[in-house]
Amino acid sequence: MGIFNTIMDKIFQHGSAAGRPAAVAAAQTAAAPTAPASPGGAVTAAPAQPVDVGVVLDQLAAANGGGGNYQSSIVDLLKLLDMDSSLAARKALATELNVHVGADGTAEENVALHKSVMQKLAENGGKIPDSLKGQ
Repeated sequence: MGIFNTIMDKIFQHGSAAGRPAAVAAAQTAAAPTAPASPGGAVTAAPAQPVDVGVVLDQLAAANGGGGNYQSSIVDLLKLLDMDSSLAARKALATELNVHVGADGTAEENVALHKSVMQKLAENGGKIPDSLKGQ
């Protein structure tokens, strides 16, 4: 499974279960059609209804003591999702998302990565508030 798929799964699984009884969420998940396998071999399904990424991340941040600056920092976003935020992980994510802006680990690359992750989440059924879209 790729890094982006892990990000998407963590957000969409949390979002799909939020506000619904567990039995309903499980039934909808079981009934949801799956997408073809991704190049990394993982099967990822788009959510049945758009997931409000801003709400999910706000809930995670509230449960985890604030979440840092996850609204614009890829490092803080990965930490909020309990994922590896090391330079090596971010380089792998940049390769996966075809983000080649600035030198590895620079603020320029990190901003581009965050923006790319948000765009990809939107393409896959995420509702992204303006506060997460970047400039």
